[in-house]
Amino acid sequence: MAYLFLLGAITAEVIGTSLLKATDGFTRLWPTVGLAVAYLSAFGLLSLAVKDIPVGVAYAVWSGLGTAAIMAIGAAFLGEPLTVAKVAGAGLVIAGVVVLNLGGTH
Repeated sequence: MAYLFLLGAITAEVIGTSLLKATDGFTRLWPTVGLAVAYLSAFGLLSLAVKDIPVGVAYAVWSGLGTAAIMAIGAAFLGEPLTVAKVAGAGLVIAGVVVLNLGGTH
């Protein structure tokens, strides 16, 4: 169940981060409200996940998958360029998450 909470936290964080540009510096009400609800949900779900998953592992998975997802969303929907450096960097983050999980820290 903890990993479902973690997946929910990642999803909520990605939604919130995806709304960040739409807030226009927090001057647009509904995108700002959506972002706040998404981030509060993300941290609430993350707090439930870390009851059973070590914080370091949970945060690594959360940040790694969230980074990769936001990078893909930025490229697909926000017109951001997808460079070799960005893909390599995301790959390194994901590799670090894999190493943490295989290292027996949980």
